[in-house]
Amino acid sequence: MSSLTIQTNIASLIAQNNLRMNNLFQQQTITRLTSGYRINMSGDDAAGLAIANGYRSSISELTQGVRNANDGVSTLQIVDGGLNNISTILDRLKTLATQSASGTFTGDRNTLNNEYQTLLGEITRQASNIGLNAGGTNNTTLNVYIGGTTNLTNAQVTVDLSGTANQVDAAGLGLSNTNVAASGTQLTVGVANTVQLNNTVGNFSGTQVFDFYLPNSATPVAVTYNGTGIANGDSTGALANLNAAIQAAGITGITASMAANGTLQFSGGGAFAVQAQPAVNGLATGGSGADLNAGLYGLHSAFAGVTAGTETDVVSNGQGTVTLNFTPANAGSLSNMLSYANSQLNAIGISVTADSAGTGFSFQSATNFTVNQTAAGTGTVFAGGLGAQALTNANPTTSGAAAEAAIAQINAAVSQLGLVQGRVGAGENDLSYAINLANSQINSFSAAQSRIRDADMAAEAANLTKAQVLQQASLAAMAQANAAPQAVLALLK
Repeated sequence: MSSLTIQTNIASLIAQNNLRMNNLFQQQTITRLTSGYRINMSGDDAAGLAIANGYRSSISELTQGVRNANDGVSTLQIVDGGLNNISTILDRLKTLATQSASGTFTGDRNTLNNEYQTLLGEITRQASNIGLNAGGTNNTTLNVYIGGTTNLTNAQVTVDLSGTANQVDAAGLGLSNTNVAASGTQLTVGVANTVQLNNTVGNFSGTQVFDFYLPNSATPVAVTYNGTGIANGDSTGALANLNAAIQAAGITGITASMAANGTLQFSGGGAFAVQAQPAVNGLATGGSGADLNAGLYGLHSAFAGVTAGTETDVVSNGQGTVTLNFTPANAGSLSNMLSYANSQLNAIGISVTADSAGTGFSFQSATNFTVNQTAAGTGTVFAGGLGAQALTNANPTTSGAAAEAAIAQINAAVSQLGLVQGRVGAGENDLSYAINLANSQINSFSAAQSRIRDADMAAEAANLTKAQVLQQASLAAMAQANAAPQAVLALLK
């Protein structure tokens, strides 16, 4: 039994302590009810707060990641729309090439070719707009960061649209040097082209080397044919093997075929010269043959080179005018001249190659053009001197060989475009799946965070009622505890 004292009121102290605790409990309950959170400061649940903050950080990362992925899908959808347009243009190119390739076509193949070349330009324009031209904004590896993991590689979706395989401009699709005009060269120089491929005694076998001179390089590309030849007038096998050798050498837009007189011809829409080297049993038996692409307008000249001063030549066609200023630096050698001239003239559709002997050069174009020399330096580029230079008109035949070459190249372009479309479509699907996963993770992380951080409103409402009752009881008990010492007065009466 405790003694009766007035100096220390133990009951009052107990009541005060419990009242303080009940006040803190009520304050905590009101804070949780008004904030909606179970954890409002670190002291409420330090360990739980650290876990909840990790979940909240992941939710923020994934929420932005979903936005990133949606932006990526939008970008790929824009690219996809452009690819569909280019696919439609390829259909039209195929129609024009098929029409020109027919031996019964009686119209003007140059008219078909004008539309064909315009469409090639439109392909390049649209490819540039969707960023899938050489160096385009989307001709790269697209990394879309989404998150959801600590592994950086797994946190992003990669769509690889880089490299030449994903360039869908005319050059990237291998169409820039194609045309559907009647054109070709039959190696008319020397006696190299006297063998008729449709002759039952013709011989096109053994090893035969052809040197092709293409724009920008004074060094020819060698194509070696080595296989069985013509038998009983059937040129199919030999031509197929020769065309395979041309493609293997990396040459596009040039096709070997049989000319109207039964001899071998090479056709293509771009500038080229070809030299057939002597062979023991091949086409060039008895000598070598050389020629330029006779189906194009051309300006052919020997080359001496500028040694001092500046030679000025003005080149014009329907697409514009270019002034060429030849100096010892850019025209002192044939190689430098070819590089400089092509860089200036490509914009108006004119290409420059070395001639079939490799010592001169040839300006070639599918459309007519003019060249006027207005100033001469020391040494020459054009041997014709000052004034207008003499051009060779295109000499189109009735052959559709160039169109046949274009058809083969369009087929390859359709396949290449399909692969690019497949990569874009796969990228769209990958991003869609990634968005679904990220949204699922957001939901799961949100639920996990809620269980830790959020307040149970029903429980907290009950706790508030409990706290209020305890507070009132504590106040009443304190009043009784404070009144207890007054009993001492009864002893003093």
